[in-house]
Order: sequence, then C-alpha cells, then structure tokens
Amino acid sequence: MKYLLRYVIADPARIRELFPAHRAHWSTFQADGSLLAIGPMEDPADGALGIFTTREAAERFAAGDPFVTGGVVGTWEVSGWREAILPPL
Repeated sequence: MKYLLRYVIADPARIRELFPAHRAHWSTFQADGSLLAIGPMEDPADGALGIFTTREAAERFAAGDPFVTGGVVGTWEVSGWREAILPPL
C-alpha cells in the first residue's frame, strides 16, 4: 500500500518564495525513504501530489511543509492507494 498526499493550491504567488524551504523539507523524507515521488500536476491549478510509503509520513510531511504552513496550500488530503501493477522481482 502506498499513500497519496494531494494538495489544493490556495496562494500560488508564494510558491517561488517558499520553494527552497519546501525542497529542503521534502529532501528529509526522500532521504529516509518514505517519499517516493512528488510534484505538481500538469496544470498547476490542479494542485500537486506526493507518494509516500506510510500514511503517517504523508501526514507528518503535510503538517510541517512550508507550503502548508505558509499558506500556499489551502487544503490537503491523504488517501491509501493499492498498486495493481508492481515491478518484477
């Protein structure tokens, strides 16, 4: 099971300002292996998505993310996701 963190953007004007702190925040989760992928949707108005190994990591990420605490993100949610196709062993 993987966990998807979905962001709804509220204030895109602050993205550039807060991006360095956001990147530093995600690098700690990437380094510990709990963040598998992260990025904006094709149309930034559709928000952004992160894929995590645990619900706890996704929730902890959002709670401390400068994009959330700084008001770039208006709302966020975590959903469980069952992969149907896995890479071969």
